Amino acid sequence: MESPERPGRRGRTAALIAGTAGLGVVAGLCTGYVVQAGRPPTRLPSLSQPAVPQGKGTVEPLSAADDRRVKTDGDLRKLLLKRPKGARATDFGSADGWMDLADYASAFKNPTGAFKDELKSEFRRAAQTTWQTGTYDVEIRLVQYHQVSAPGAAKHVEEQRYWAERDPDTGSSPIPGTGDGMVFVHRTPKAESGYLPVYSAEALASRGDIYMDIWITDTKPIPENEIMELAKRQVAQL
Repeated sequence: MESPERPGRRGRTAALIAGTAGLGVVAGLCTGYVVQAGRPPTRLPSLSQPAVPQGKGTVEPLSAADDRRVKTDGDLRKLLLKRPKGARATDFGSADGWMDLADYASAFKNPTGAFKDELKSEFRRAAQTTWQTGTYDVEIRLVQYHQVSAPGAAKHVEEQRYWAERDPDTGSSPIPGTGDGMVFVHRTPKAESGYLPVYSAEALASRGDIYMDIWITDTKPIPENEIMELAKRQVAQL
């Protein structure tokens, strides 16, 4: 065990070193002033600068196709992937495709905590689509944030990536064309008494003020290319 005096002696030595360094700074400044005083005055540049010519003509506004704000401020549901032919809607999807804050928060293990967190993150609105083909279920959610004081979409990706990476026996890959997008394939199924084991895969990404969340569940293992293909197509919609 260290002596109780050791931190005191270490602190006093640090103070002495700091004091010596301070003297060195003062001495250096004094020398600089003396040298500068012996030099002839340097002519300062003129304060008046040539005027920068103004551009002529008008700037054409972006077309609706090129202006992303036109697309993302419109009907958010139109940015969701279309349900494939032959697939059917599931019972856990909303009837009109919209999710209010209470509906969205209810999807979390702690709905009350999620509700409060989403309010702080400046939740604006959310849209959802779901479908089922055989034992294969898909759920896609787009969540939009006001982002007045914080980047809510990117923050949500960071939080959900943290939890996905904590799940054991999980593979992950980045989504091409995104800065933060990732897909996660959970190789160990969730098993409950009386039910078939369920495998899952998820994709997360943000684009501007929109957070994308995709889930696939099945009673058999899910190949990574299936969740990746969905993720790339959905990102392209944004």
